[in-house]
This record gives sequence, C-alpha cells and structure tokens, in this order.
Amino acid sequence: FDISKSKIKDPVIVSCTDGVGTKLELANKYKKFDTIGIDLVAMCVNDLIVQGATPLFFLDYIAVGKLDLSKTKKILKGIYKGCKQSNCKLIGGETAEMPGVYSKDKFDLAGFSVGIVSKRKILSKHNVKNKDIILAVPSNGIHSNGYSLVRHVLKKKKIDITKNNFLKTELLKPTKIYVKEVLKLINKKLLISCANITGGGLRDNLSRIIPHGKTAEINLKNIKTFKIFKWIKKSGVSEYEMLKTFNCGIGFCLIVKKKHIRKIQK
Repeated sequence: FDISKSKIKDPVIVSCTDGVGTKLELANKYKKFDTIGIDLVAMCVNDLIVQGATPLFFLDYIAVGKLDLSKTKKILKGIYKGCKQSNCKLIGGETAEMPGVYSKDKFDLAGFSVGIVSKRKILSKHNVKNKDIILAVPSNGIHSNGYSLVRHVLKKKKIDITKNNFLKTELLKPTKIYVKEVLKLINKKLLISCANITGGGLRDNLSRIIPHGKTAEINLKNIKTFKIFKWIKKSGVSEYEMLKTFNCGIGFCLIVKKKHIRKIQK
C-alpha cells in the first residue's frame, strides 16, 4: 500500500483488530454468510475512526474445519462490501483449513485494519472540557455484541428465527459502519472526541474518552430504544445487564462544543 498518497506531513499509523464474536453461530446456523463480513470490517474500522484516523486497508483471516468455496466466497463478498462502505482497500488475507480444531461446518473470522492520521489531529480525551456536549448517533440494531446472551434467550424460549421474520432480520442485520459520516465531521474540525459503543455499552465505552476527574451526565429517557432491545429485555434480561452488554440504540457518541451542534446536525 503506497502511503505517500496520503499527503500527510506528520503521519501516525493506527491499527485495530477484532472479530464478530458469537454472531457467527447464528450466521452459521441459519446459513446467512453474505453480510457477516460487513460486521467484521465494521468492528475494526469503527474503532479506527475514534482516534480520528482514516482507514487505509484491511486484511482478513478465515479459519474453517473444511473449506466450502461457495460459503467462503459469500463471506469475502461481505468483507469487500464493508471495505467499500469504509473507503478502504481489501489488500490480502488468509484462509486456514483446520480440521480437528473446527468441526466440518464451523468457522471463525478475524479482521485487521490500518488507518492514518496527522499527529496534530489525533482525537484525545484530554481536549474534553466541562460543558461539552455528548451527541448520540443511532445504531441500526444489535451490531455484533451480546450474541451469547441473545443465543441464550433463543435457546431458553426455544425460538427458531426462520419462523420469525422480525427476529431473523434484526439478529442477522450487519453492523452499521460510521466511517464516512464521522470523517466528514473530523475534517471540518467539529469533533473533540468520539466513542464506538460496543461491548460494555455506554458506560464502559464513554469512560474511555472522558478525562480523569470528569463525569458524563446522561439522561436515559432521551434514548430511543429499538423494538429488538425491548424484546430482549422482556425475555428476562435486567436493565443493568442491557446497558452493560448492548448498545441499546446508540451505536456511536460524539463529544462536541455546544456552539457546533447545529452544524453537526446539518
């Protein structure tokens, strides 16, 4: 990858690696392989942009018990689509056949993304001040966190999601990629700091971008909770566990100056 094209005088390389977790189990069980690659890219690039970095390229690692070319092509198609959504290049990867480690139809995915940012423009929690505002950006559903709990609920209630269109759509929906929107705001110098709301929910992810000695004031009544999260809660999951495990409708948070809110909303 030719880094000189970036034209950044003080470049810093940023890298992230992640997987999709047990969402893979549902994708495998219900043979939905064409979007799980989008999840893989999203879990990596959404973490890159919180530091102000622009994604450059992506690598994938697919481990299988027995190679099924049709299935692997569908997975790769999703990875390519995720890269396209994030304006980064898929420049390589590895597919490993590991019989004995994975049973015949089982597989695992890992992704690795690399981005670039000007040293002067790295987003830092140290720039967060009193009376700055936290803006919540909606998720498009569960994303790729909390699926062990989701699968536990499905098993407990003996639900087959192929017979429930709402659950099938929601549980296998690919993770939203925030790259284009967030980078636009970064380029216009409208962001102080931001957080990708993944495992750990609002509390754990926001606390990473707030300086020591400061606290965030969040009114949970302002959160528009989607139907899928209400369904999980009704299935016997406590509110504490919901907020700790899921994004509950907020996929990304932006910390901004109050005076910039209208520009950002536009």
